[in-house]
Amino acid sequence: MSSITLMGVEELASGEADDLFLQTDKGPIRARWYEAGDGDAAVIWVFGSGGGLGGPAGGLYPRLANQLLERDIASLEMAYRKPGDLIECMLDVLVGVAWLAGQERTRVVLVGHSFGGAVVLNAAKIAAEQVIGVAALSSQSAGVEDLNGLAPRPVLFVHGEEDEVLPDRCSRQLYAIADQPKQLILYPECLHGLDQCRESLDGDLLRWIETTVAGSQALVRPS
Repeated sequence: MSSITLMGVEELASGEADDLFLQTDKGPIRARWYEAGDGDAAVIWVFGSGGGLGGPAGGLYPRLANQLLERDIASLEMAYRKPGDLIECMLDVLVGVAWLAGQERTRVVLVGHSFGGAVVLNAAKIAAEQVIGVAALSSQSAGVEDLNGLAPRPVLFVHGEEDEVLPDRCSRQLYAIADQPKQLILYPECLHGLDQCRESLDGDLLRWIETTVAGSQALVRPS
């Protein structure tokens, strides 16, 4: 795999969240930073093959990011430099993990939707020391050859049973090859964008992130 180097950060605006460009030797990565108080945990959120910010289910990412601030868990939403390019998008996530380390956020949960599910599952294997958990929402299985190296980090798979883009068998297949600890949540009558199960998804994912962060102290951390 090729490499990418973080060169600096350009801050565009301040407020409830800060709009950033993470400057790299391969071009800028658009991001949105939700800075929390004390603590060393953070979530990286990435979207599907089209890139962009906000996430599925009508803005899931900023919705949960703001709730997590109350738990001292920061968030970094990331767009892609090259949407749809799995390798380049993985590299973007790794840049995000490295940038968070510079913010003293060394325990990182990765969350990705659709194509982004494959992105975070693969990126987590490379940045295993920093990643404490991975959630793949409506994930594709293409591009995910194995999930070796993630355990004992928890993995969550979420899918709508009526997904019209990627059938729920994608998450079923990924769940089958993942090691424990793992969890599969299927929402009846829910489509690819997860809008129909928004309330349940918000609660389930928020609880899983909180539990993952609380339990990650038991993992072996880098010295």
